[in-house]
Amino acid sequence: MKPISSLIFSLRGQRVILDADLAELYGVPTKAFNQAVKRNIERFPDDFCFRLTASEWEDLKSQVATSSIEAPQVERVTPNWSQSVTSRKRHRGAAYRPYAFTEHGAIMAATVLNSPEAVAMSVFVVRAFMQMREHLVANAAILKRLAEIDKTLLEHDSDLRTIWRKLQPLLTPPEPPPRRIKGFNPGDDE
Repeated sequence: MKPISSLIFSLRGQRVILDADLAELYGVPTKAFNQAVKRNIERFPDDFCFRLTASEWEDLKSQVATSSIEAPQVERVTPNWSQSVTSRKRHRGAAYRPYAFTEHGAIMAATVLNSPEAVAMSVFVVRAFMQMREHLVANAAILKRLAEIDKTLLEHDSDLRTIWRKLQPLLTPPEPPPRRIKGFNPGDDE
């Protein structure tokens, strides 16, 4: 099984996991999973669960070429499409776009399924979301620090250019004094 964190994507500014992946984690067929969600739809507001648009689904499929979304990875494992039992492959498309669940939606789905395996797996799912959040915070801190270093370097570059411009006249050798001609030189009388 893939690490849970590899199943989490960023969509619409939120970290989400798709219905097929969540159903697989909870040990239920995707169709049964989605039916349970639809029976309890009042527990899934838009910030818990939403259906992908056709363009989001196409973009996601193109980004994740090796995902279980597109093809089974192991023999005897069927793709975990929402309507794989009741539809034929040629009819799949925009009408069968997956649902995306946020962290809170994934937890709510475990309570709707109410199976011991789903409840136990929900802990791992929550931990995966928390781990991703910690990585994002750490990355944000690193990016902030890099921006500060970049700003400091730019300031140093500017200061060094100023110093160079001021030193430039001092580094050029002085012009040699005019050459004296032996013999009569006007102004020697003085």
